[in-house]
Amino acid sequence: MPNRNLIDITDLTPAEIDGLISTAEDIIENPAKYQNLCAHRQLATLFFEPSTRTRLSFESAMLSLGGTVLGFSEAASSSTAKGETVVDTVHTVSCYADIIAMRHPKEGAPFAAAQRSEVPIINAGDGGHNHPTQTLTDLLTIHREKGRLSDFTIGFCGDLKFGRTVHSLVNALSRQSGIRFVFISPEELKLPGYLKENVLDKNGLPYTETDSLEDAIPSLDVLYMTRVQKERFFNEADYIRLKDTYVLDPEKLIPAKSDLCILHPLPRVNEIAVAVDNDPRACYFKQVKNGKFIRMALILLLLGLRAE
Repeated sequence: MPNRNLIDITDLTPAEIDGLISTAEDIIENPAKYQNLCAHRQLATLFFEPSTRTRLSFESAMLSLGGTVLGFSEAASSSTAKGETVVDTVHTVSCYADIIAMRHPKEGAPFAAAQRSEVPIINAGDGGHNHPTQTLTDLLTIHREKGRLSDFTIGFCGDLKFGRTVHSLVNALSRQSGIRFVFISPEELKLPGYLKENVLDKNGLPYTETDSLEDAIPSLDVLYMTRVQKERFFNEADYIRLKDTYVLDPEKLIPAKSDLCILHPLPRVNEIAVAVDNDPRACYFKQVKNGKFIRMALILLLLGLRAE
């Protein structure tokens, strides 16, 4: 049987996503049922690009399932520093582990690696392209906060051009009913045309584009903030000019709905004031916690394991 990989969020059907959310919520309620399901299994975390939440949540997820972890946290500590191809590195590591979580700065690298891996590959972020496990984290958080994944208005604010978390979540929510999209960004960081044409327009989904967070916020049920990513810019002057375009603070939240759900994939820089952290609508640290549980559920799915 070929490996089951997760490279793009659309590799999972909506029913499978619902199943993962259900499993994650059961893990939250009944952790003891799951604590030994991955005994004698190994997860390899191959991170060719820096990460805190994603890498550590994968490691915490596997350890909480009773498994073990190996891997590296930067390309310089792997044989790619000697000139080995990424495909060969992953092929080698797949001889040692049962499942691999991989992050890479180049779009498409996890897909290429999956062609030679002997075990399932999970895309933990590839450049500005996709971040499917962050999307699963986002969906779990929305479901736990709103009780549904349909019939709401979501605003995406900040770097929509390079934001792989935005791209993945737009793809996922486009398969739900009654979703209204609002895209808030400067002209230089607008959502890529291919997403508008191939996902939103193709499916007849309603969306608006604006450069004003203040104008958009009163209508939103979910606000997805993102940072302007310095590492995606070729020109530092452009980054400096755009990096503080949007700053969410308590004053901007005055006209927002009382049950607004504020999300952010983190890390943040200046785009959410620390004063917002104490607002009950701030859900981004709940997102962090949810990331572990949904990744536990995903590992079980890809390894074909389930609790009795």
